[in-house]
Formats: sequence, C-alpha cells, structure tokens
Amino acid sequence: MSRVLILGGTAEARELAAELLGQGHHVITSLAGRVARPRLPVGDVRIGGFGGPDALAAWLREHEIAAMVDATHPFAERISASAVRAAEHAKVPLLRLERPGWTEGPGDQWLWVDGLDQAAVRVPELGSRVLLTTGRQGLSAFAGVSDAWFLIRCVDPPDDPLPSRREILLDRGPYTLDGELALIDHHDIEIVVTKDSGGNHTRAKLDAARQRGLPAIVVRRPPRPGVETVVAVHEVVVRVGRRY
Repeated sequence: MSRVLILGGTAEARELAAELLGQGHHVITSLAGRVARPRLPVGDVRIGGFGGPDALAAWLREHEIAAMVDATHPFAERISASAVRAAEHAKVPLLRLERPGWTEGPGDQWLWVDGLDQAAVRVPELGSRVLLTTGRQGLSAFAGVSDAWFLIRCVDPPDDPLPSRREILLDRGPYTLDGELALIDHHDIEIVVTKDSGGNHTRAKLDAARQRGLPAIVVRRPPRPGVETVVAVHEVVVRVGRRY
C-alpha cells in the first residue's frame, strides 16, 4: 500500500480519504486543530500543525509518504504554501484538490473585495444589519464598524476583538435555503458578508440573499502557489491510482 497524506478539514478531504482507503492506500489525514470538534475522516488522523515547511518535509520523509494532497479550505493560505515548499524539499508529489468558487447569477447583487478589511469598509454603504459568515479567524477587521449590527455565525466561539454590536450564532453547515431565509427574516438581515468558499454546504445563504433582494459582499480567494490543481475527488483517486 502507498502512504498518502491528505491535508484536510474539508468535506472533499473526508470523501477523498474514504475513496483512497477503499482503493487500498494507507491514508493519513492532517487537521489543523482549529475546530474544537472536527468531523473526522476514516483512516489515520493527526491533529495540529507541522511547524513549517522544513518540519513538514522531514515528516514526509520519516513516514515514507508517496504522495501528498492539499485538500484544505480555499482560504488556508499558510499550510498550502508550506505544502509546496515541503513537497519540493522531500521530493514528494503534491496535488491540490480545490472545489470551484461560486459564480454570480441573474438576480445576485455581489460586491467582490480582496480581503476582510475591504469588506468591513464597504459594510456601512450597503446595510446596517449584517449576516457575517467569514469564519472566526479575522473578525477583528470588523471590530471598528460601529454603525452596523452583526449576526456572526461560526463553528466555535470567536476571540476578541469583535464588533461591539453583535450576536454570536454557533452553528455548522450544511445549510438549507429555507433555513437561511428564516434566519434572514428573523434577524431583519440587510446584507450578507462571506468568503468565496465554494461548494454546496454553505451556498444557501447567497441564494437566500438573492431571493430577498439583498446585497452580498464576497471576499475573493487568495492567490495560490503554482501546483497542479483538480476540482473533483475522483480526479485525485485516478491520478494516485495510476502512479501508485
């Protein structure tokens, strides 16, 4: 059996672990450890960072990893950059599995920005009651926005600083259109702020915003280092199967 390391934490990573395990590979999934109760994949699991690209490269060599798949969140920049450097140092093939981003459709009112700081600046222009769904990292960007109320939805409790006018909603997707419409109506939401995470698990908030005629601020994905990238789990399974 070949040993495959999956840098995980996404639904696609869990699906990939199951598929590769079913093909007879020895699968190890690494999770960052930022979520208190993560959804665990099948196979072996390690939790916590590696300590940088050099440490990751040493870990790859020590555990005789035949291939590494970066299936982390589209906004997990640091580990993806470390993976590229570690793969080069350890001479281990690296493949990026990344779900496609969301596409704006008829009736959508999306404002694209390049980061959370830009999103915070634009919020007061578009509404005063905000559904903020960018995760618990980086919420300090909105701490200085005093003329808006935020419903902050995230999996685990966020750390300060936070907006002074806010309510915290601890919840985990997938979400439904009916549920998101009810949430928007109950809290009189006027604007949705999110990252371009892609996938179907959290898309419903944008569909609900369109149905209610609400604008959405969408943070673009950060640039990625040059690495072969596929968008579907079966593409990874085929590539790994051909080589190992």
